[in-house]
Amino acid sequence: MEEHNKVQAKRGVYLLPSILTTFGLFCGFYAVIASIKGDFEIAAMAIFFAMLWDALDGRVARMTNTQSAFGAEYDSMADLISFGVAPAILVYQWTLSDMGKIGWMAAFVYAACAALRLARFNTQVGTTDKRYFQGLPSPAAAAVLAGMIGLYEWLPGQGYELGLSGTGENAIGWIIAVACGILMVSNVRYHSFKEVDFKRRASFRLVLLAVLIILIVAYEPPVVFFAFFFLYMLSGPVLTAFGLQQKRRQKKRNKSL
Repeated sequence: MEEHNKVQAKRGVYLLPSILTTFGLFCGFYAVIASIKGDFEIAAMAIFFAMLWDALDGRVARMTNTQSAFGAEYDSMADLISFGVAPAILVYQWTLSDMGKIGWMAAFVYAACAALRLARFNTQVGTTDKRYFQGLPSPAAAAVLAGMIGLYEWLPGQGYELGLSGTGENAIGWIIAVACGILMVSNVRYHSFKEVDFKRRASFRLVLLAVLIILIVAYEPPVVFFAFFFLYMLSGPVLTAFGLQQKRRQKKRNKSL
């Protein structure tokens, strides 16, 4: 009877992580509304806030032992809105709408790939190496698009002009959207950073490094956020290529022996 109650509890709805997931869902929904209204910078910020809530709900569930099947499914549905639909509509409203069919097709490719990425992730839980993600994570893909648009909208207010024509904006938006979509459903490996233990004691140098990172982010947030996630997007193909090269060298060594 006691074991049956434990199973039932795991199938129930836990309030705290569900509230955090709902906050993230709200941010994703608000990003859609802001995109439709043309408030692109606000929409980009809303997507970043959705990432914050997405990072918190899982950690809180694990820390409080309130994981559940409902929570996992609800989190995936919220992620599809926040990191699939919202970024697709944002980039479409920002620039792809000027490109006609190929514009909305690129936005759909991104949204569909985000859905496929989330579905694949759900089926691979507990069966893959936790140190790596298979394919670009949907929050990171959304951050690349939101960071690009947020940076482009922020720079003119700081006195910077990129000097891109409308065609240039369209091309960049199209390429980044499609590239993010393809990388999400690819077999390219990305570091998950799940092996990092935040509970263990850290040296004083690491604390100083954390303070330095905070200061850099605070100085130019749009630039830092876009640069970080864009480099993370590129790190996957680089890591995969390096791994393949290592395997080829190992095969040559084995043959020579």
